[in-house]
Amino acid sequence: MTEPYVIEMSETGGVEVLKQVARAPRSPGPGQALVRQTASGLNFIDTYHRTGLYPVKLPFVPGSEGAGVVEAIGEGVTNVAVGDRVAYLGAGTYSTHYTGSAATMVKLPDGVSEEDAAAVLLKGLTAWMLLFEVRRASPGETALVWAPVGGVGSLLVPWATSMGVKVIAVTSSEEKAARARSLGAQEVVLSSGDVASEVRALTGGAGVDVSYDSVGKNSAQASIDSLRPRGWWVSYGNASGPADPVAPTTLGGKGSLVLTRPGLFHFIGDGESMRRGAAALFGALRAGTIKAQVGQTFPLNEVAKAHQAIESGTTVGATLLLP
Repeated sequence: MTEPYVIEMSETGGVEVLKQVARAPRSPGPGQALVRQTASGLNFIDTYHRTGLYPVKLPFVPGSEGAGVVEAIGEGVTNVAVGDRVAYLGAGTYSTHYTGSAATMVKLPDGVSEEDAAAVLLKGLTAWMLLFEVRRASPGETALVWAPVGGVGSLLVPWATSMGVKVIAVTSSEEKAARARSLGAQEVVLSSGDVASEVRALTGGAGVDVSYDSVGKNSAQASIDSLRPRGWWVSYGNASGPADPVAPTTLGGKGSLVLTRPGLFHFIGDGESMRRGAAALFGALRAGTIKAQVGQTFPLNEVAKAHQAIESGTTVGATLLLP
């Protein structure tokens, strides 16, 4: 059996700051559970923590989602038991073991593997937040979805389509365009072109109801210019860097647009909200509405290669780190 360890960073920078450090699992305190991790999800936000774009207190163990088997529980824990398969969001999942609040752990239903849960939990809850909580998507609407074959996008596109939303996807290559269509996108435009003009042409000049934008700096203006009057720009990522500030008068002049910058943890801040979102997510997964699109896996101790892959834009779907 592999000796317990974590991936820790004591400074920000390139992938070389991610170091393997031997560390025994922490015993669970009251309200906590200790999990032997089967898989940890890799997310773009992990690279923001590594580079310092999103400041964290150092030393820091990255990772924000995982799944595994409960090995021990603390005093007062009743919602999970030793031997349960669970998934969770929490800080420090780049590790062989995870100790955290049991209240926000969700038991996995039959038919949902630990690997699938780790692949979809954060990204799937993000898609749920975008479609149901930030702004309820409605049949007949048209949505612009950036990065449609990435971790969130590969769940957002089919889920939105199942709700009767017409999806126009924006991606970087013909290969990814074909994949976006296979996920349910009715139209695809390439990010190298004039996105807003193409979107206007595809919508008869009207524009889209909402732009789900995870790209940031390079996509911001195109998102704004693609919206219909009173449309929503939902900016939820910074893959190309932070978007430049937008003056309120710009939003007004473009047709009373709405700009929001949602953060998932504001929508799942308690156990009840977490379980509600997870129930919707696992229901969609079991029904086949969405699938755990695991595009690639890496051993946890080769996390530097995983970060290089996601930052290069070569990953498709979700990426898992396997202890």
